[in-house]
Amino acid sequence: MSAFSIFLGLIVIVAFLLIVVIMVQNPKGGGLSSSFGGGGTQQMGGVKKTGDFLDKSTWFLATALIILILASNLTISSGGTTESKAYDEDEATEMPVAPTSTTEPTTNGSTTE
Repeated sequence: MSAFSIFLGLIVIVAFLLIVVIMVQNPKGGGLSSSFGGGGTQQMGGVKKTGDFLDKSTWFLATALIILILASNLTISSGGTTESKAYDEDEATEMPVAPTSTTEPTTNGSTTE
């Protein structure tokens, strides 16, 4: 198993968790904390802290996702050879020539074979 495969698996897991955390949040400030009855009151110790936890976990997961993406990019560029396989001089000189048409149009629009 290559390092890129490990990073790819971690990226998928972190991206899924980030989606879940963002979907749980409510843009108006209610979110998960209002579901448990903590609507407008400031409670000590439970529901009030949920919004803070979701906010911090969103930033943590987003930062982790960016770091994993950059690290996976480093494993791609450092692994293997540095030569480009898009252009090979030996293959460039041996390019096949496209076949030419042997039929010629006649004056009445039909072709002869």
